[in-house]
Amino acid sequence: MDMNRVHPELRDMLERLPAFRLPEDLEKARNNPRPPFRKSDRVAIRDETIKGAAGQDMLVRVYEPTDGPVSGRPALLWIHGGGYVMGHPDYDDNLCQTFAEEAGCVVFSPDYRLAPEHPFPAGLEDCYSALVWLHESAARYGIDTSRVAIGGASAGGGLTAALSLLARDRGGPAICFQMPLYPMIDDRNVSPSSREIVHPAVWDREKNIAAWALYLGGASEVSPYAAPIRAENLAGLPPTYTCVGQLDPFRDETIEYVTRLAQAGVDVEFHLYPGGYHAFEHAVPDAEISVRAKNGYVQALARALRRES
Repeated sequence: MDMNRVHPELRDMLERLPAFRLPEDLEKARNNPRPPFRKSDRVAIRDETIKGAAGQDMLVRVYEPTDGPVSGRPALLWIHGGGYVMGHPDYDDNLCQTFAEEAGCVVFSPDYRLAPEHPFPAGLEDCYSALVWLHESAARYGIDTSRVAIGGASAGGGLTAALSLLARDRGGPAICFQMPLYPMIDDRNVSPSSREIVHPAVWDREKNIAAWALYLGGASEVSPYAAPIRAENLAGLPPTYTCVGQLDPFRDETIEYVTRLAQAGVDVEFHLYPGGYHAFEHAVPDAEISVRAKNGYVQALARALRRES
């Protein structure tokens, strides 16, 4: 990666991030320290245990606004990232609290099963089970089921796009808005950006190839529910917001997805951030470009969930 192309505010952290490889460093990466926790006095956090797709116990972390109405509230199913092979809801505690505060929504974040122990479609089916449970639990949480959104970043964005397809094709549950941020949606690794972005400390082609192999588990045919860019028909999907850094290996697949959504008649808003590498807004959260990117998708969610007058 040409460091001169990296946004000036993001360069120092890029040079200090530790290198890692997959699958060699998977267990180490799974045990990376969680971000410092910022507890909001406006959000209550609790853990629910529900049944996953295989009948197993599955944690769902719930972030509930403590101010505002207690009925008729919107909801967000937030799917954590991690290349389909790592991650946990608690990595996104601060972000999910922000969603709850700024959008006035109840946020539900499932601890779906990870590859390679549980390859596709385990994680996606767990997310679908969580979406069904969310709708079934609407009365308990005061949720307006006409205002249920889904979202996630990276692999969480890939699962978001896949879940939208799956819910559409199964005839529900209803989703009013999807927010797949810089999504991991193409297993083929043939785009220019997949070859252009190479750096040992950020998500790049080498890690992406390894993660897809672990997620797909040697499948001879790749389902569009695994790699949503393979879907032939994107019509009927929910209104969409997405963004990606210009130096993200997922740049081109995100742009292709956005273009095809628009051509299919889906309302879509898209932002490309020059000099931004994968998940830059989390790597350097105080940078102006990071604040702008995060505010962009937080406010997009708030707008989408606002009750029409």
